[in-house]
Amino acid sequence: MTMRFYDALQMDPAVLKREIAACSTRSEKTYYWAAMAIRSVLIVAFAIVFISLLSDVFGADNTPLAVALFCMMLGIRFVNFEYCIGDSLITLAAVLGILVLAPSAAVVLPSILLIPLHFAAFFALLYMTTQRPEMGNGGIYSFAYVYLTGNPVVGEALIRRGLLALVGYLICGAILFAKHRHQHKTTRFHHVVRGFDLSKPVHLWQLRMALGVSLVLTAGQVFGVERFMWMGFACASLLSEYPNSGNAIVRFRQRIVGAIAGSFAFFLLYLVTPEALHPFMGPLGGLCLGFCTDYRYKTAMNCFGALMLGTGIYGLQGAVLLRIVDTVLGVVFGLVFAAVFHRLAAVRFLPVPEKE
Repeated sequence: MTMRFYDALQMDPAVLKREIAACSTRSEKTYYWAAMAIRSVLIVAFAIVFISLLSDVFGADNTPLAVALFCMMLGIRFVNFEYCIGDSLITLAAVLGILVLAPSAAVVLPSILLIPLHFAAFFALLYMTTQRPEMGNGGIYSFAYVYLTGNPVVGEALIRRGLLALVGYLICGAILFAKHRHQHKTTRFHHVVRGFDLSKPVHLWQLRMALGVSLVLTAGQVFGVERFMWMGFACASLLSEYPNSGNAIVRFRQRIVGAIAGSFAFFLLYLVTPEALHPFMGPLGGLCLGFCTDYRYKTAMNCFGALMLGTGIYGLQGAVLLRIVDTVLGVVFGLVFAAVFHRLAAVRFLPVPEKE
């Protein structure tokens, strides 16, 4: 039985492609392809309107938080925090507080305190929001933290960022309440805290993610790596694989292939298209992302938006080269860190799940 078109618009591309594969007629396949296309267009259009509006009100320097809020808003519709709504609303406020304050604190703190700051902030984010990493929730908040760490603000802009976070809290909190208020009524956040145990795969995953990302962000800041947040994205993506595995070589290769392919595709399109069309290359990547299910293709399409911004700062060749170099640095660090962490964890906290 064909699902309602509205329901199809809510589905992930992977689900829609499974439906397409199961269809026996061309009309049914066209139905789901149309749903996938319209879904992608609607998401990109809504993102442009939502982010542009908030950026106009709270300043272009706070666009990164507007982007993060958009991602949180989409994710929170489907995935909750796995404990009661009252505690969830409190921790949502804490999450936004961390996203506003920690990146700005990293600008003024001495280098020796960066690792503890990033580790505490990032681990707290994951622990409050991601009890089921397989749902992808951790990717949203790790992206938000890394992105905002790469785009900190101070002074009056920080006040505006705090006000934007308040607006984001009202929006995301309303969605969280509307969609999930009847779930996990008997589970409190302190039950989650008391259940912490590094022999559990989820908690070991949280520890690995927090420690690895805090180290790579600190390295990027201390050594003055240009656009170091791209290192952070690459490392976090590699370490986000769940359950934990010391063998991250498959995702390592896929990330590099995707980054190189996406960067060169952007480079060629930028050269052959008229200058008037260049601002549309970021949204083009977003539209294509709506059809992607393979990690390599997602990585490639994510390059378009990043390089559109980077080109304005470093020029076309500089941005492309920097994207590739930062990606390689990030995944090499993540690969080495995953292997070392897995070896140490296997000794101390058995069993550590292995990928088949």
